[in-house]
Amino acid sequence: MPMMYGFGAQRKQILEAELGRLVDEMPQLGMVSMILVGPFVRGEVGPETVLDLVVVQETDEPVHRRADFWTTHLRPRIGMNFFVYTPDEFENPVGGDRMIHEAANNGERVYG
Repeated sequence: MPMMYGFGAQRKQILEAELGRLVDEMPQLGMVSMILVGPFVRGEVGPETVLDLVVVQETDEPVHRRADFWTTHLRPRIGMNFFVYTPDEFENPVGGDRMIHEAANNGERVYG
């Protein structure tokens, strides 16, 4: 398989641009804070790299429906995963939640 030089840098630019768009648009939709987690934070950028985002917002939606709100309203241009918590859930995690642990220990706060 041929090697494509510069792809990592191009993919990184695409991910950074999409992250900037989200930081601009999400506060108007109720985001309190956002923490970037996953491979992108660790500098691991490849063809399949997506944005993994821990989002804190006030919501009454059940956990399994929360990411749908962001996907529907933002129409992501690249792959991304939203892990959505209320402020209380984020500040007082139950049962050692893996994503909250990842956000606290390895994440990069990009808003709030």
